Amino acid sequence: MLQALYWMRSEGLGNAPRLTELARFLAVPAGTLGPYLARFVDEGYLEPSGEGFSLTPAGIDAGKRTFAEEFADLTRPGHGECDADCWCHDSPEEAARCLEDRVQHAH
Repeated sequence: MLQALYWMRSEGLGNAPRLTELARFLAVPAGTLGPYLARFVDEGYLEPSGEGFSLTPAGIDAGKRTFAEEFADLTRPGHGECDADCWCHDSPEEAARCLEDRVQHAH
């Protein structure tokens, strides 16, 4: 749930969705979801905000971490792609050289 709230927040879909909105989004009955929301409030991951719930700083961290873990296979560089530490990020010229080098080695 924290992952979904983090994603919704990041995509601008809502910073404090109501229980009914979350239930519809997650395809979980509101009666099932309600106790989990209360638990996350008690544990300091969520806080009531108007009629909805918003992530606390701890909830943002947990949601971000679980989101990154869940989608790690989709977001890491593929074979032959650069990673965030590649020297090509130093300048546009280096990026062009890196791309050219990778294209030449692909043939």
